[in-house]
Amino acid sequence: MPKSPPPASPRLTEFELHVLQTQHAGHCELIVNEDHFPRVVREGMGKAAVSLDIMTADFKAMLIPSPRKGGKAKSVVELFRTLARKGVEIRILHAGTPSGPALVELKKICAEAADIHDVPPAKLTIRRCPRLHAKAVVIDSRAMYLGSANLTGAGLGAKGPHKRNIEMGIWTAAPSLIEGVMEQFNALWEGERCRKCQRKDVCPVPLEEPQLI
Repeated sequence: MPKSPPPASPRLTEFELHVLQTQHAGHCELIVNEDHFPRVVREGMGKAAVSLDIMTADFKAMLIPSPRKGGKAKSVVELFRTLARKGVEIRILHAGTPSGPALVELKKICAEAADIHDVPPAKLTIRRCPRLHAKAVVIDSRAMYLGSANLTGAGLGAKGPHKRNIEMGIWTAAPSLIEGVMEQFNALWEGERCRKCQRKDVCPVPLEEPQLI
């Protein structure tokens, strides 16, 4: 009997072709629940060498458990302080007011940076957009988390298994995906969305920066 020809590959629709040709794409890895902490916090933010760009709706001084048994947990802001000392430029774009403990720790960083010649206060900048609901962490423009988790202990898996949120997202090093997110980040950061925004009732001072020093 003659062999049957292999089944023809399904033809892509015009919409699918348009997406492939115009949208950012690339390989990514699924991050779920407790996987957020080692991937996004320890191996991600903790390894930043040049820049750290964060989008979060909620920002708290989450505690990072010590890698040493019996070690004292430290605030994520302590991590930012360590990175700032190394000259890493940190930008945080958030929706709500950072928690009280977070603001206290952030003020310490900026006061310290102001006294150190090679770590100017501009290395850490925080801006607020009440409409922001996206969550992303971009490390050195080479790796990125994009998902549901806020910059909180419950969101990024730093709390115990029965206290953390149910979160999902992706981890990627795909340049195209990172470029697409950074385009959106920079547009918000520079106020391009402010000109036509119709929520001045909740944002009388666009991209307001807290007084940290």
